[in-house]
Formats: sequence, C-alpha cells, structure tokens
Amino acid sequence: QVQLVESGGGLVQAGGSLRLSCAASGRTFSRYAMGWFRQAPGKEREFVAAISGSGSSRYYADFGKGRFAISRDNAKNTVYLQMNSLEPEETAVYYCAVRRGSTSYPDLNAYDYWGQGTQVTVSS
Repeated sequence: QVQLVESGGGLVQAGGSLRLSCAASGRTFSRYAMGWFRQAPGKEREFVAAISGSGSSRYYADFGKGRFAISRDNAKNTVYLQMNSLEPEETAVYYCAVRRGSTSYPDLNAYDYWGQGTQVTVSS
C-alpha cells in the first residue's frame, strides 16, 4: 500500500507561482513513475505532468509546457510540481498519483494510488 500526501496549494494571483509537493510512503518509490492531475469543479480530472521513476523522462500536457516543471527526489520519496504564470482557469484540486500501468502517461487508468489532493486557487 502506498500513501500519498500533497501539499503546497493555496491562493495565488494570476501570473503567480506555486510549488506543489507530494510525499509518498513505501520503499519502492523510485521504481514507479509519478503523475500530477487536476480537477476543476464540474470538469473531468485531467493530466498535468508525469515523471519516470529515475526522473530522466518528463511528460507535460500542452498547457503546461514551458510553464510547469515536474521533478522528484527519490531520497525523500517526494515529487514536485513547479507551476509558473498561473491563470484563473487553472483553479482546481491538484492530485498526485503512482503510475503502475503501462498505458500512456496521460491515461488516468495507468495510475492506481492517489493522494487526497491540494486546492489551488488562482485569482484574477
């Protein structure tokens, strides 16, 4: 069983930045890719970014390229999401998840452990 705890969310003005963290339990953290997703009210959960177990490969949704950066510290069992130039429409609950499936990185079905989420609110 893996437990994930997100933190770092909050209220930020448009154009601002936030750094989210996701701390994971378990001794096999480095074996698995990790992903970040978000879900706005009334919308489906969507892929934001993912990183391979070693950290050597990163994947981003088109809206995040050039603004978001995913990283991980396997010694700390933690994955991060740096978000810059945030926009009000990016207000959502942000979730991290463990990817143990083999389908594409944006596929929610490839992820089977999820955190409780952290709220990000971007004001205009």
